Amino acid sequence: MAKAKTFDASGTGVAIVTPFTKTGAVDFEGLEKLIKYLIDGNVDYLVVHGTTGESATLTKKEKVDVLEFVKKIAKGKKHIVLGVGGNNTQEVIETFSQYDFNGVSAILSVSPYYNKPNQEGIYLHFSAIAKKAPRPIILYNVPGRTGMNMTSDTTLRIANAHKNVIAIKEASGNVEQCMRIIANKPSHFELVSGDDNITLPLIASGAKGVISVAAMAYPKEFSDMVRLCLKGNFEKALKLHYKIMPITDLIFADGNPGGIKAALKVKGIIGDTVRLPLANVNNAVFKAIEKILKTK
Repeated sequence: MAKAKTFDASGTGVAIVTPFTKTGAVDFEGLEKLIKYLIDGNVDYLVVHGTTGESATLTKKEKVDVLEFVKKIAKGKKHIVLGVGGNNTQEVIETFSQYDFNGVSAILSVSPYYNKPNQEGIYLHFSAIAKKAPRPIILYNVPGRTGMNMTSDTTLRIANAHKNVIAIKEASGNVEQCMRIIANKPSHFELVSGDDNITLPLIASGAKGVISVAAMAYPKEFSDMVRLCLKGNFEKALKLHYKIMPITDLIFADGNPGGIKAALKVKGIIGDTVRLPLANVNNAVFKAIEKILKTK
């Protein structure tokens, strides 16, 4: 399949959850409601099968079905980024053949987890994927989950070696590392925040946006905040940033995506069922989320 020529990862991408019924099946009715809510909130693109989508517990068929459903409901109104990553390089490459990439603009690929490869291993992993990927690649560095940080030097080495690696979702929480990437990146490559609460300072440092979880609760406010930042209007952006920050803290207080699913349940969009080994947030966190959302 021909590769998409361009994709702009700037703005607000949303790592969407996969809603489940109380019996644990994929809740397509809820998913439709969520997608329409995000489109109405004017987010820039949708990310399917990220960590927040509980992709680790979806079957191959469910993954295909969910992607096709999102494409059907989005109807070309928003770009779609597909999460395809793992700790088995060859399996990641083989997974590309599982999907129909028509309607998919880019691939989000997480750095290998559990194996804890060294920096050379991370570089070779993404180099192998880049040679086979049917769409541009957004790297994903999230050492809190993978157990190994992808350093700025490794990120830049990958970006310089492969023109189809167009961005990184940086969720290390290390602002200095992010700034080193921004300062030295090639022109075709951008950095987007992978941490909601530091999106504003990262954009002030040269980042081009975010792939967000919290934007599912406040899609309009969050995407407006990002647009204001990108225009340099930080005075207005700060007001939205500090409005959103308390709910962001809460939705990550007892695990993701349990927290954001709790928020979406309170807002009446989807239920809060998660698949084992995940569990719902504790009652205290749920009540705190409920209180803050009902007073906004």
